[in-house]
Amino acid sequence: MSVIGRDPRETVFERFARHVSSGKAKFFRQAGIDFVIGRREGVYVWDLEGSRLINCHCNGGVFNLGHRNPRVVAALKRALEELDIGNHHLVSEHRALLAERLASICPGDLNRVVFGVGGGEAVDTAIKLARGFTGRPGIISAAGGYHGHTGFALAAGDAKYSAPFVPLPPGFTQVPFGDLEALEEAVKGGAGEETAAVIFETIPATLGMVIPPEGFFQGVRELCDRHGALMIIDEVQTGLGRCGAVWGIDTYGVAPDILITAKGLSGGIYPITATVYSDRLDAFFEENPFIHVSTFGGAEVGCYAALEVLDILEEEGFLEHVREIADVFSNGFRELRDRHPRVLLETRQRGLMMGLKMANDLCGPLMTLAGFRRGILTIYANNDTSVSQILPPLIIEEAQARQVLESLDAMLSDLESNA
Repeated sequence: MSVIGRDPRETVFERFARHVSSGKAKFFRQAGIDFVIGRREGVYVWDLEGSRLINCHCNGGVFNLGHRNPRVVAALKRALEELDIGNHHLVSEHRALLAERLASICPGDLNRVVFGVGGGEAVDTAIKLARGFTGRPGIISAAGGYHGHTGFALAAGDAKYSAPFVPLPPGFTQVPFGDLEALEEAVKGGAGEETAAVIFETIPATLGMVIPPEGFFQGVRELCDRHGALMIIDEVQTGLGRCGAVWGIDTYGVAPDILITAKGLSGGIYPITATVYSDRLDAFFEENPFIHVSTFGGAEVGCYAALEVLDILEEEGFLEHVREIADVFSNGFRELRDRHPRVLLETRQRGLMMGLKMANDLCGPLMTLAGFRRGILTIYANNDTSVSQILPPLIIEEAQARQVLESLDAMLSDLESNA
């Protein structure tokens, strides 16, 4: 008996509205989106009634390896034959194995790992470590950025998400992303002695897939070194191959003090996150080994599945394939700009981390609606709704990429006809 499609779509909507989120159900109904995810496989998702979409949302990179990747599914099944969640109080064989593998693919001396369940938790861990190690309170982040919905992560993000929950933890300051002068002023505002860390997404997705200016991250690194602050890079969406290298920050030639990875590490199968940090910061946790714990963080069955994710990532040709498909999109975007200059103002891209900047704030939501009609699942950037995010699975083949480009062409034509 299938576990999908046990009830009609309308029944699912009513149950969801009654017991999960009335607000989400109302939003989708008002938008005319009655999609309920059903079957999913590879780059595709289907609704309960059989309509198929190519997933260019991927939940921010959760489905980097596609839906229900058979190798990751098989790894989890093997793990379930012998393992369970494990006990976070005890020494763990499988946490140690995964931590060793993560350290081996991270830049610099990022050799230490704290596991978690969600990206916000991983960001909280990074900020706790920065404050605990430096003894300083100040955290600087990007205006319009997004790091999650938990405590410190919420305070580091845009006010759109945190305003209902004031007062927030003190010590958080925001600057425009990519503005080194503003960052320097913020760091120096405490005479350089109050800033514990600077935290940025390598490419802020929710801000609109903004590509940092040349030399920005080198400048961040230099500022942090000069003032004794830590550099935290949020790779929740850009990591694990999305930008054509293992980490997005690798493409800028900079090593942070703390790196956060989350969504893609799950393989879309078992939730797991990691906060990876420099050897030199380990003195804090060595002195306080039980000051941060996560009951389900680094669940042993999840560690085993995540090791398979890293096996796939490191296979010969995987990252080359990402770069080749990125070239297909780059060339296609050039043609889209030529065909739709009135509505498509700019394309933003680093590997398969991509965004379409359009004429006004209505365009992103309209593109999402058009995508449901044209066979593409894509969403707009919530902090700049003029941008449509394009995040296909990294395993997408050239023919499927060209199909996405054809659909985007039709979607942009839909926007022009409604203008």
